[in-house]
Amino acid sequence: MSGASKITVATDGEQHLTLVRRFAAPPAFVYRAHVEPELMQRWMTGPEGWTMTECRIDARAGGSMYCAWAHPEEGGFHLTAEFVAVEPNQRIEHVERMHLPDPTPDNHIVTTFETEGDGTLLTVRMTLPDAEARQAMLDFGAVEGMEVSYARLERIAEAGT
Repeated sequence: MSGASKITVATDGEQHLTLVRRFAAPPAFVYRAHVEPELMQRWMTGPEGWTMTECRIDARAGGSMYCAWAHPEEGGFHLTAEFVAVEPNQRIEHVERMHLPDPTPDNHIVTTFETEGDGTLLTVRMTLPDAEARQAMLDFGAVEGMEVSYARLERIAEAGT
């Protein structure tokens, strides 16, 4: 990963992981980047060499999400999720699992998009089943991959495209 990470990471108890990151873009844009498949495919690709090959999102309570990634040398994996609650431009609550190919334990995620000056304070609070599941996610490099993706999103926002 090039450059310093702009994500702050905090653990709470044995199950919780909270990520916080600021964006110089309004909450409506950062929210759209989390619910619009075409936009998500442009930024949520993780480290160089990976692509999001498929993305389907029905961002409503009871809706679902399916995203698949591929790498020419490392193969691929996918994610499935169900939306619990969606408040446009403010909050998304969903339960997701990665398929690597076996599914990881359910990860209950609440993502909030708060106005901070002329930008957004993004908070992602994850609740995993136990300390081992949380550590496995950290060992997988999820936070580093998210920062690479978020930096890409920041460049897209700055370019206004």
